[in-house]
Amino acid sequence: MSSPLRPLGTSDLRVFPLALGGNVFGWSADERQSFAVLDAYAAAGGNFLDTADVYSEWVEGNEGGESETIIGRWMASRGNRSDVVVATKVGHHSRLKGLAAPTIKAGAEESLRRLGTDHIDLYYTHFDDESVPVEEIVTALDQLVKEGKVRAVAASNISPERLRASLDFAEAEGLARYVALQPEYNLVAREKYEGPLLDVVAGAGLAAVPYFGLASGFLTGKYRPGRTVESVRARSASAHAETARGRAVLTALDEVAEAHGAEPATVALAWLASRPTVAAPIASARTVEQLPALVAVADLTLTADELARLTAASGTTGSGTTEG
Repeated sequence: MSSPLRPLGTSDLRVFPLALGGNVFGWSADERQSFAVLDAYAAAGGNFLDTADVYSEWVEGNEGGESETIIGRWMASRGNRSDVVVATKVGHHSRLKGLAAPTIKAGAEESLRRLGTDHIDLYYTHFDDESVPVEEIVTALDQLVKEGKVRAVAASNISPERLRASLDFAEAEGLARYVALQPEYNLVAREKYEGPLLDVVAGAGLAAVPYFGLASGFLTGKYRPGRTVESVRARSASAHAETARGRAVLTALDEVAEAHGAEPATVALAWLASRPTVAAPIASARTVEQLPALVAVADLTLTADELARLTAASGTTGSGTTEG
């Protein structure tokens, strides 16, 4: 597979059109499984890893940082740090909650240690902390950039107003500005991103790197009405199968996938990758067998009619936008 890397917003980072989610590393995939998935992703041309300091604190016996540690060990064992764009996040770990300047600094240092590197390529604020002025957050992130510990900064889970204020302050003061946003966005969840938030992202030239690109696995097509699937995400994924929108999207995915001899997951990611501002959707693989359908997005181009068919199906509820 050979696919040109995409520019990430206004940064000098260039990324594969599918970011590999690291949330499963140290959770549903142990270190051996994680290394195998990472090796297969790199072999397919992938270079964009997404993790966070909190992954996977929610697992009994874990303390958070397990995913970063696994990725760090993998890069060290493969000697490929310079070939990988590593994105991680700060602000959601129970020991480092919020975005006060000292928290951001401490979080970065801990992530650098676990990753075994001297710099983070893309550093996200995981959840906005409205108790902290944007001026303090942006200044703290800029300091990390000036120190060479972070190459570019980004935001996730933030309101359009706070994102705009952050960008305005960075521009006025000549500080490092956000280059990307990580929103929840997929064929069955469009309302949170499409609208004012997308307008800010597009207007500022940011890249979108959507999470839940496959709606917790629903858009792989394995969750169907009346079907039981054994998975840690089964409850959230199966809920979509009971909605009119979910059923309509599955039908459209099946039709387009059949036309291309592709997997539904590949088609869902290709639709997402085609949307305005999107640089690379995020999707995770617990096993090597799950990976081909994800990385195949780099080689799948949908027709205008197919994109319109999927877009229309995803608006079936009537409550969300159906504009293409």
